[in-house]
Amino acid sequence: MLVEWAQQGEDVDADLRSGLGRLVNLVETAEIKKMLGGEHDRKNAILTIHPGAGGTESQDWAEMLLRMYLRWCERRGFKYEVIDYQPGDEAGLKSATVTVTGDFAFGLLSAEAGVHRLVRISPFDQASRRHTSFASVYAYPDLPEDVDIDIDENDLRIDTYRSSGRGGQHVNVTDSAVRITHIPSGIVVQCQNERSQHRNRDSAMKVLKARLYDLKAKEQQAKLDQIGGAKKGIAFGNQIRSYVLHPYQMVKDHRTKEEVGDINRVLDGDVDGFIKAYLMKKASGDVGS
Repeated sequence: MLVEWAQQGEDVDADLRSGLGRLVNLVETAEIKKMLGGEHDRKNAILTIHPGAGGTESQDWAEMLLRMYLRWCERRGFKYEVIDYQPGDEAGLKSATVTVTGDFAFGLLSAEAGVHRLVRISPFDQASRRHTSFASVYAYPDLPEDVDIDIDENDLRIDTYRSSGRGGQHVNVTDSAVRITHIPSGIVVQCQNERSQHRNRDSAMKVLKARLYDLKAKEQQAKLDQIGGAKKGIAFGNQIRSYVLHPYQMVKDHRTKEEVGDINRVLDGDVDGFIKAYLMKKASGDVGS
């Protein structure tokens, strides 16, 4: 139809560009979904962010990452809920947990799990020196209720406290926030978004179940690797991606060598290029799962 209109002298350039853009997006979405064939890839996700050592610098960087992923959710039309937010001492955050609802949310966000490194001139340093900060991102599948994860109530320590969120509706006026410690594993989860202590407990238990499932899966994989004699690089604690603001501007993924010069666009949630590059390399067997 557009071709016929063009032959008749109609100006259809804008419509053609728009249609081609939509087609490219459909093709890229189909390519990514084809690569996401894991057992839980299609599920919703639980995303947690923690700053590394470095106090205010790393806490501010963790806050920047939280904003980046919330903007990414908005770009993709995913729903999200910040179920726990622990503010930093002066700025940023000490920890944050977000539930992300959308098709293939976990499969996509699993590509972002790891240590993220920021290099910049510190806004908190009066001498304007360059600082390097680290923050860790973890992604877990939001598991259905019928998944068999055996949790003994005797292994749990449950504490309640008053919320310390970012203000407004996020702050509870009663001690309804819940922290659950799984004593055998040492895993600690918490939720403070709901005003009901019971609902916060349910949300915290959901996060605990996801983390215990992830721990069990990693232990099983480690045993298989040991049996099979698999050799992997010592990558624990190493950054998967660097975001450099000074002395030049560049975001580089160290797993895929994908680079983007427009760091502001990336920090505004445009990370799909990095996710796609990682999933393509993973599908080819060049990176670990």
